[in-house]
Amino acid sequence: MTRIEQLEMAVTSLPEEEYVQFRRWFLERDWEKWDREIEADSMAGKLDFLLHEAADGKKNSRLRDL
Repeated sequence: MTRIEQLEMAVTSLPEEEYVQFRRWFLERDWEKWDREIEADSMAGKLDFLLHEAADGKKNSRLRDL
C-alpha cells in the first residue's frame, strides 16, 4: 500500500469533527504555499505583465469599475 493510499484511508476514517479540523489545516497549508509561490513569482518579475496590461488599459480608457 502506498503512502497516498494510507493517507486516503486515514482521512476517510476520521470522525466528522476531526475531518473538518484536518481539512481546515490542509487548506490553510495550501493557501500559505500558494502565497509563497505568488510572492516569489512577483519578486522574479513573472507577474509584471499584469501591471503592463493594467497600465495599457488605463491609457486606452479600457478599464471599467467593478
